[in-house]
Amino acid sequence: MANDHEGSPGTWETLPSPSKGRPETRLTNSRMIRGPVSWAVGDKQGTRRWYRQAKETKCGETDVRGSQRLIVPLSRGNRPEGPRGGKGASSHEPSEGNMPGTPRPDLVSTKRRRIAELARNGPDMAFTNLAHHIDIEWLHTAYDLTRKDGAVGVDGQTAAEYETNLEANLQDLLNRAKSGTYVAPPVRRVHIPKAGSATETRPLGIPTFEDKILQRAVLMVLEPVYETDFLDVSYGFRPGRGAHGALDALWRQTMNLRGGWMVDVDLRKFFDTIDHGHLREFLKRRVRDGVILRLIGKWLNAGVLEAGVVTTPEAGTPQGG
Repeated sequence: MANDHEGSPGTWETLPSPSKGRPETRLTNSRMIRGPVSWAVGDKQGTRRWYRQAKETKCGETDVRGSQRLIVPLSRGNRPEGPRGGKGASSHEPSEGNMPGTPRPDLVSTKRRRIAELARNGPDMAFTNLAHHIDIEWLHTAYDLTRKDGAVGVDGQTAAEYETNLEANLQDLLNRAKSGTYVAPPVRRVHIPKAGSATETRPLGIPTFEDKILQRAVLMVLEPVYETDFLDVSYGFRPGRGAHGALDALWRQTMNLRGGWMVDVDLRKFFDTIDHGHLREFLKRRVRDGVILRLIGKWLNAGVLEAGVVTTPEAGTPQGG
Protein backbone atom coordinates (compact mmCIF):
# COMPACT_ATOMS: atom_id res chain seq x y z
CA MET A 1 0.00 0.00 0.00
CA ALA A 2 1.06 3.56 -0.47
CA ASN A 3 3.56 4.77 2.05
CA ASP A 4 4.11 8.49 2.60
CA HIS A 5 6.44 8.05 5.54
CA GLU A 6 9.40 8.48 3.20
CA GLY A 7 9.80 11.96 1.83
CA SER A 8 6.62 13.33 3.37
CA PRO A 9 6.81 15.25 6.67
CA GLY A 10 4.44 14.09 9.39
CA THR A 11 2.03 16.54 11.00
CA TRP A 12 0.10 16.42 14.24
CA GLU A 13 -3.38 17.95 14.14
CA THR A 14 -4.29 19.07 17.67
CA LEU A 15 -7.98 19.24 18.54
CA PRO A 16 -9.16 22.28 20.49
CA SER A 17 -9.63 22.15 24.24
CA PRO A 18 -13.28 22.54 25.34
CA SER A 19 -12.28 25.26 27.75
CA LYS A 20 -11.32 27.56 24.89
CA GLY A 21 -13.71 29.67 22.91
CA ARG A 22 -11.57 30.63 19.96
CA PRO A 23 -9.79 28.87 17.08
CA GLU A 24 -6.48 27.37 18.07
CA THR A 25 -3.31 27.58 16.00
CA ARG A 26 -0.35 25.31 16.47
CA LEU A 27 2.94 25.20 14.55
CA THR A 28 4.04 21.63 13.78
CA ASN A 29 6.87 20.73 11.43
CA SER A 30 6.99 24.34 10.16
CA ARG A 31 3.30 24.34 9.17
CA MET A 32 0.42 26.18 10.74
CA ILE A 33 -2.80 24.25 11.38
CA ARG A 34 -5.93 26.06 12.42
CA GLY A 35 -9.17 24.56 13.59
CA PRO A 36 -12.45 26.09 14.81
CA VAL A 37 -13.71 25.32 18.28
CA SER A 38 -17.01 23.47 18.02
CA TRP A 39 -17.88 23.29 21.71
CA ALA A 40 -21.06 24.98 22.82
CA VAL A 41 -20.87 27.08 25.97
CA GLY A 42 -22.39 25.21 28.89
CA ASP A 43 -22.22 21.83 27.18
CA LYS A 44 -21.28 20.00 30.36
CA GLN A 45 -22.07 16.57 28.98
CA GLY A 46 -19.82 17.15 25.98
CA THR A 47 -17.08 18.50 28.24
CA ARG A 48 -17.20 15.45 30.50
CA ARG A 49 -17.19 13.15 27.48
CA TRP A 50 -14.18 14.95 26.00
CA TYR A 51 -12.16 14.72 29.19
CA ARG A 52 -13.05 11.05 29.58
CA GLN A 53 -11.82 10.32 26.04
CA ALA A 54 -8.67 12.35 26.58
CA LYS A 55 -7.95 10.50 29.79
CA GLU A 56 -8.51 7.05 28.30
CA THR A 57 -6.56 7.59 25.08
CA LYS A 58 -2.87 6.85 24.82
CA CYS A 59 -2.47 9.80 22.49
CA GLY A 60 -3.10 12.45 25.15
CA GLU A 61 -0.50 15.07 25.94
CA THR A 62 -0.10 17.71 28.60
CA ASP A 63 0.76 21.23 27.52
CA VAL A 64 2.43 23.96 29.53
CA ARG A 65 -0.89 24.90 31.13
CA GLY A 66 -1.48 21.32 32.27
CA SER A 67 -4.61 20.79 30.17
CA GLN A 68 -4.83 17.33 28.62
CA ARG A 69 -5.75 17.26 24.95
CA LEU A 70 -6.56 14.53 22.48
CA ILE A 71 -4.38 14.53 19.38
CA VAL A 72 -4.99 12.80 16.05
CA PRO A 73 -1.94 11.93 13.95
CA LEU A 74 -2.10 12.86 10.30
CA SER A 75 0.50 12.95 7.56
CA ARG A 76 0.13 15.80 5.08
CA GLY A 77 1.34 15.59 1.49
CA ASN A 78 2.31 18.49 -0.73
CA ARG A 79 -0.18 21.31 -0.97
CA PRO A 80 -2.32 20.98 -4.10
CA GLU A 81 -2.64 23.70 -6.68
CA GLY A 82 -5.88 24.54 -8.37
CA PRO A 83 -9.49 25.16 -7.39
CA ARG A 84 -9.21 23.27 -4.08
CA GLY A 85 -5.80 24.52 -3.00
CA GLY A 86 -3.72 26.97 -4.94
CA LYS A 87 -0.47 28.56 -3.95
CA GLY A 88 -0.68 30.46 -0.72
CA ALA A 89 -3.95 28.80 0.30
CA SER A 90 -4.20 26.08 2.92
CA SER A 91 -6.27 23.15 1.70
CA HIS A 92 -7.17 22.28 5.30
CA GLU A 93 -8.14 25.72 6.53
CA PRO A 94 -11.96 25.92 6.59
CA SER A 95 -13.61 28.89 4.93
CA GLU A 96 -15.61 31.23 7.08
CA GLY A 97 -19.00 29.73 7.80
CA ASN A 98 -18.01 26.30 6.39
CA MET A 99 -19.25 26.96 2.87
CA PRO A 100 -21.21 24.09 1.26
CA GLY A 101 -19.00 21.72 -0.70
CA THR A 102 -15.87 22.65 1.25
CA PRO A 103 -14.02 19.64 2.73
CA ARG A 104 -14.18 19.66 6.52
CA PRO A 105 -11.24 17.66 7.89
CA ASP A 106 -12.64 18.17 11.39
CA LEU A 107 -15.48 15.79 10.45
CA VAL A 108 -12.98 13.22 9.20
CA SER A 109 -10.98 13.58 12.42
CA THR A 110 -14.17 13.08 14.44
CA LYS A 111 -14.88 9.83 12.60
CA ARG A 112 -11.33 8.64 13.20
CA ARG A 113 -11.61 9.43 16.90
CA ARG A 114 -14.81 7.40 17.11
CA ILE A 115 -13.16 4.43 15.39
CA ALA A 116 -10.20 4.67 17.77
CA GLU A 117 -12.50 4.81 20.79
CA LEU A 118 -14.40 1.71 19.65
CA ALA A 119 -11.14 -0.13 19.01
CA ARG A 120 -9.79 0.89 22.42
CA ASN A 121 -12.95 -0.19 24.25
CA GLY A 122 -13.20 -3.48 22.32
CA PRO A 123 -9.69 -4.92 21.92
CA ASP A 124 -11.11 -8.28 20.77
CA MET A 125 -13.79 -6.80 18.49
CA ALA A 126 -13.69 -7.21 14.70
CA PHE A 127 -15.04 -4.23 12.72
CA THR A 128 -17.63 -5.14 10.10
CA ASN A 129 -18.73 -1.68 8.96
CA LEU A 130 -15.76 0.61 8.37
CA ALA A 131 -16.22 1.44 4.68
CA HIS A 132 -19.28 3.62 5.33
CA HIS A 133 -16.94 6.21 6.86
CA ILE A 134 -15.31 6.68 3.45
CA ASP A 135 -17.35 9.36 1.70
CA ILE A 136 -16.51 12.22 -0.66
CA GLU A 137 -15.16 14.38 2.19
CA TRP A 138 -12.99 11.47 3.29
CA LEU A 139 -11.58 11.13 -0.23
CA HIS A 140 -10.91 14.87 -0.41
CA THR A 141 -8.87 14.60 2.78
CA ALA A 142 -7.07 11.54 1.40
CA TYR A 143 -6.29 13.50 -1.76
CA ASP A 144 -4.90 16.40 0.28
CA LEU A 145 -2.64 14.00 2.20
CA THR A 146 -1.31 12.31 -0.93
CA ARG A 147 2.03 13.46 -2.30
CA LYS A 148 1.69 15.45 -5.49
CA ASP A 149 5.32 15.29 -6.62
CA GLY A 150 5.81 11.51 -6.66
CA ALA A 151 6.65 9.41 -9.68
CA VAL A 152 3.78 8.43 -11.96
CA GLY A 153 2.32 4.93 -12.16
CA VAL A 154 1.59 2.68 -15.12
CA ASP A 155 -0.99 5.10 -16.57
CA GLY A 156 1.43 8.04 -16.60
CA GLN A 157 -1.14 10.37 -15.00
CA THR A 158 0.22 13.20 -12.86
CA ALA A 159 -1.42 14.82 -9.87
CA ALA A 160 -1.98 18.01 -11.89
CA GLU A 161 -3.82 16.09 -14.61
CA TYR A 162 -6.01 14.31 -12.06
CA GLU A 163 -6.86 17.61 -10.41
CA THR A 164 -8.24 19.19 -13.58
CA ASN A 165 -11.50 17.33 -12.96
CA LEU A 166 -11.00 16.55 -9.29
CA GLU A 167 -14.58 16.53 -8.02
CA ALA A 168 -15.84 14.19 -10.73
CA ASN A 169 -12.76 11.97 -10.46
CA LEU A 170 -13.13 11.53 -6.71
CA GLN A 171 -16.87 10.84 -6.97
CA ASP A 172 -16.27 8.23 -9.67
CA LEU A 173 -13.51 6.68 -7.55
CA LEU A 174 -15.84 6.51 -4.56
CA ASN A 175 -18.60 4.86 -6.61
CA ARG A 176 -16.25 2.21 -7.99
CA ALA A 177 -14.70 1.49 -4.59
CA LYS A 178 -18.07 1.06 -2.88
CA SER A 179 -19.72 -0.95 -5.68
CA GLY A 180 -16.81 -3.37 -6.05
CA THR A 181 -16.05 -2.38 -9.66
CA TYR A 182 -12.72 -0.72 -8.86
CA VAL A 183 -9.86 -2.41 -10.70
CA ALA A 184 -6.49 -2.11 -8.98
CA PRO A 185 -3.85 -1.34 -11.64
CA PRO A 186 -0.42 -2.99 -11.52
CA VAL A 187 2.35 -1.10 -9.76
CA ARG A 188 5.36 0.07 -11.74
CA ARG A 189 8.52 -1.41 -10.28
CA VAL A 190 11.81 0.46 -10.17
CA HIS A 191 15.02 -0.41 -8.36
CA ILE A 192 17.04 1.95 -6.17
CA PRO A 193 20.39 1.36 -4.45
CA LYS A 194 20.06 -0.35 -1.09
CA ALA A 195 21.57 1.51 1.83
CA GLY A 196 24.71 -0.12 3.15
CA SER A 197 25.33 -2.21 0.04
CA ALA A 198 27.33 -1.42 -3.05
CA THR A 199 25.74 -4.14 -5.18
CA GLU A 200 22.20 -4.79 -3.89
CA THR A 201 19.15 -2.78 -4.88
CA ARG A 202 15.75 -2.32 -3.27
CA PRO A 203 12.61 -2.70 -5.41
CA LEU A 204 9.97 0.02 -5.18
CA GLY A 205 6.40 -0.31 -6.40
CA ILE A 206 4.84 2.89 -7.71
CA PRO A 207 1.00 2.92 -7.86
CA THR A 208 -1.02 5.24 -10.05
CA PHE A 209 -1.98 8.56 -8.49
CA GLU A 210 -5.64 7.56 -8.15
CA ASP A 211 -4.62 4.29 -6.54
CA LYS A 212 -2.54 6.25 -4.03
CA ILE A 213 -5.61 8.28 -3.04
CA LEU A 214 -7.74 5.19 -2.44
CA GLN A 215 -4.94 3.44 -0.55
CA ARG A 216 -4.58 6.53 1.61
CA ALA A 217 -8.34 6.53 2.28
CA VAL A 218 -8.21 2.89 3.42
CA LEU A 219 -5.14 3.60 5.53
CA MET A 220 -7.02 6.43 7.24
CA VAL A 221 -9.81 4.05 8.27
CA LEU A 222 -7.49 1.23 9.40
CA GLU A 223 -4.97 3.35 11.25
CA PRO A 224 -7.22 4.25 14.23
CA VAL A 225 -7.98 0.54 14.72
CA TYR A 226 -4.41 -0.71 14.82
CA GLU A 227 -2.88 2.29 16.57
CA THR A 228 -4.71 1.18 19.74
CA ASP A 229 -3.19 -2.32 19.41
CA PHE A 230 0.43 -1.38 18.78
CA LEU A 231 2.82 -1.41 21.71
CA ASP A 232 4.37 1.85 22.82
CA VAL A 233 7.81 0.50 21.89
CA SER A 234 6.76 0.20 18.22
CA TYR A 235 8.04 3.03 15.99
CA GLY A 236 8.04 1.71 12.42
CA PHE A 237 5.56 3.13 9.88
CA ARG A 238 3.41 4.81 12.54
CA PRO A 239 2.06 8.39 12.46
CA GLY A 240 4.18 10.82 14.43
CA ARG A 241 6.90 8.23 15.00
CA GLY A 242 10.11 7.31 13.28
CA ALA A 243 13.73 6.27 13.59
CA HIS A 244 14.73 9.35 15.60
CA GLY A 245 12.11 8.60 18.26
CA ALA A 246 13.26 4.97 18.45
CA LEU A 247 16.87 6.03 18.92
CA ASP A 248 15.88 8.50 21.61
CA ALA A 249 13.91 5.83 23.49
CA LEU A 250 16.82 3.40 23.14
CA TRP A 251 19.25 5.97 24.50
CA ARG A 252 17.06 6.78 27.49
CA GLN A 253 16.57 3.11 28.38
CA THR A 254 20.29 2.46 28.01
CA MET A 255 21.09 5.33 30.34
CA ASN A 256 18.54 4.05 32.88
CA LEU A 257 20.06 0.57 32.77
CA ARG A 258 23.59 2.03 32.76
CA GLY A 259 24.61 -0.06 29.80
CA GLY A 260 23.58 -3.26 28.04
CA TRP A 261 23.69 -5.15 24.76
CA MET A 262 22.34 -3.73 21.51
CA VAL A 263 21.46 -6.04 18.62
CA ASP A 264 20.76 -4.73 15.11
CA VAL A 265 18.50 -7.17 13.24
CA ASP A 266 17.22 -6.81 9.67
CA LEU A 267 14.51 -9.08 8.25
CA ARG A 268 15.84 -9.85 4.80
CA LYS A 269 13.29 -9.42 1.99
CA PHE A 270 10.40 -9.22 4.46
CA PHE A 271 8.02 -7.35 2.15
CA ASP A 272 8.93 -9.61 -0.77
CA THR A 273 7.97 -12.78 1.11
CA ILE A 274 4.79 -11.85 3.03
CA ASP A 275 2.30 -14.70 2.79
CA HIS A 276 -0.99 -13.37 1.37
CA GLY A 277 -3.13 -15.95 3.14
CA HIS A 278 -1.56 -15.27 6.51
CA LEU A 279 -1.90 -11.53 5.95
CA ARG A 280 -5.63 -11.87 5.20
CA GLU A 281 -6.26 -14.06 8.24
CA PHE A 282 -4.36 -11.69 10.47
CA LEU A 283 -6.32 -8.74 9.09
CA LYS A 284 -9.66 -10.47 9.74
CA ARG A 285 -8.96 -10.58 13.45
CA ARG A 286 -9.83 -6.90 13.61
CA VAL A 287 -11.42 -6.05 10.25
CA ARG A 288 -14.19 -8.03 8.55
CA ASP A 289 -15.63 -5.28 6.40
CA GLY A 290 -16.25 -6.75 2.95
CA VAL A 291 -15.44 -3.55 1.03
CA ILE A 292 -12.12 -3.03 2.83
CA LEU A 293 -11.06 -6.68 2.55
CA ARG A 294 -12.01 -6.78 -1.14
CA LEU A 295 -9.90 -3.70 -1.90
CA ILE A 296 -6.88 -5.07 -0.05
CA GLY A 297 -7.26 -8.35 -1.90
CA LYS A 298 -7.27 -6.51 -5.22
CA TRP A 299 -4.08 -4.68 -4.32
CA LEU A 300 -2.37 -7.92 -3.33
CA ASN A 301 -3.27 -9.44 -6.71
CA ALA A 302 -2.80 -6.33 -8.87
CA GLY A 303 0.56 -7.47 -10.20
CA VAL A 304 3.84 -5.73 -10.96
CA LEU A 305 4.92 -4.11 -14.21
CA GLU A 306 8.64 -4.41 -14.86
CA ALA A 307 10.45 -4.20 -18.19
CA GLY A 308 7.12 -4.16 -20.00
CA VAL A 309 5.93 -7.43 -18.45
CA VAL A 310 3.18 -7.77 -15.81
CA THR A 311 3.68 -10.53 -13.25
CA THR A 312 1.44 -11.52 -10.34
CA PRO A 313 3.56 -12.77 -7.43
CA GLU A 314 1.92 -15.26 -5.09
CA ALA A 315 3.66 -13.71 -2.09
CA GLY A 316 4.94 -10.32 -1.03
CA THR A 317 3.69 -6.75 -1.31
CA PRO A 318 5.28 -3.84 -3.21
CA GLN A 319 7.18 -1.27 -1.17
CA GLY A 320 7.06 2.44 -1.78
CA GLY A 321 4.42 4.53 -3.45
